[in-house]
Amino acid sequence: MTLKFKGRIEDDPVIRNLLNAMPDDVKESFTEKQLTYLKTAVASRQWGSHPVDLRGTVKGFKHRYYYVFLAGKNKRELSRREERMSQLVQAGILSLFLTLSVLIGLVILYVLKSALGINLFDGFSLGLWDWINT
Repeated sequence: MTLKFKGRIEDDPVIRNLLNAMPDDVKESFTEKQLTYLKTAVASRQWGSHPVDLRGTVKGFKHRYYYVFLAGKNKRELSRREERMSQLVQAGILSLFLTLSVLIGLVILYVLKSALGINLFDGFSLGLWDWINT
């Protein structure tokens, strides 16, 4: 993955700071392509700020383990595969929500029907109203 830049790569603040820390003969030896890849490598290490940023450590038997949970707006461009997966997850969540909503609605209607004493089928009951009354 390479990042695209407007203007000269040497004018980028991250690259400028990186080059300022080097001797002149070294910093003049980089090509524009090398500087672009350097910028990509350095940019992938910068986390930025996130609305949700939870970090901590957990003590295990012999070792300590760290965890990081970051959440925020995705500013990256998704690949075609990631976009398709995102659509499938959204469709699954929407389907689950609609299914649960319909089931809860049917249970509420059934309880109301039972509370009003309406029998749709003689001699048949799910027993939900009796369970609520006990």
